[in-house]
Amino acid sequence: VQLQASGGGSVQAGGSLRLSCAASGRTFRNYDMGWFRQTPGKQRELVGGIHKDGSPDYADSVKDRFIISRDNAKNTIYLQMNNLKPEDTAVYYCASGLNIRSPGVWGRGTLVTVSS
Repeated sequence: VQLQASGGGSVQAGGSLRLSCAASGRTFRNYDMGWFRQTPGKQRELVGGIHKDGSPDYADSVKDRFIISRDNAKNTIYLQMNNLKPEDTAVYYCASGLNIRSPGVWGRGTLVTVSS
C-alpha cells in the first residue's frame, strides 16, 4: 500500500491550496482516508477525514475553510484549503485506515507554509 501526497507549497494568508493523495495497492473504497498535520514539538492532529461512505469529519480549527473529498474511481482524495492562516503552516500527511482516527498507513508529508 502506498500513499502519494502532492500539492503543498507556500501561500500568503487568505490564499488557497489543494492537496491531493493518490492511493495504490488496496481497495480504496473500503477504507477511510484523511489528512493530518504536524508542527515541530506538537502531536500530529487530524485535519480532515473522509469515511468510506463519503461523510467528512473536520477539526474545529478548519471547519468552513477546508473541504475534503474523495474520488473512488481515481483512488484519490483531495483537501481544498481556503482562507489559509499562518497557523495552518505544517507538514501535512495523507493517511488511510479502517478508521481514520487510527490510520494504519501513512504517506510522506508535504509542507504547507502560510505567510502573514
